[in-house]
Amino acid sequence: MRFQSSDLAQMHFSLRKSILNGVQGGDVYNGKWSFNMVKNNPSIQRSDYPHFLSIPTRWMDNDVYQHVNNVVYYSFFYTVINQYLMVAGGLDYQHGELIGFAVESHCQFLRPISFPDVIDAGLRVAHVGNSSVRYEIGIFRQHEDEASAFGYFVHVFVNRVSGKPSPISDPIRAALEKLRVLSD
Repeated sequence: MRFQSSDLAQMHFSLRKSILNGVQGGDVYNGKWSFNMVKNNPSIQRSDYPHFLSIPTRWMDNDVYQHVNNVVYYSFFYTVINQYLMVAGGLDYQHGELIGFAVESHCQFLRPISFPDVIDAGLRVAHVGNSSVRYEIGIFRQHEDEASAFGYFVHVFVNRVSGKPSPISDPIRAALEKLRVLSD
């Protein structure tokens, strides 16, 4: 039997749903996929995020199932985070004293996106520590209110020379506080 690419994509996401439903406690609400990780909310909404960056998908982002491959979502995460830190917090990733090391990340896939979609990456901050920050990201198709994916990303800021954790600079901390949500 020969399958069309669209059939394979649907089977891929159906299998992913089945596995996650049995293993990670996912739930289905009115036919829409959601996760217990989000405190039993039926969906992640655009209005949950105070900052957005539009990012076009590229032809090469699609995989053989004709949807954006999972590794590309992490690129979306890193892009919205670092663009915000550079513009709002003055991060100088090339010459600055502090750099952010990624120490943890996670992504939940809710519905596929594919080229030529343009996505809006929503960004908020869940926790700011002395040298670390936990970002939460929502990936939305433009003009859609429910997320296609969501996740988190943890940075530890370190001294560029020593590689040891260092306090977050005042300008970066101020920028992070603007996006902070009450979840600590």
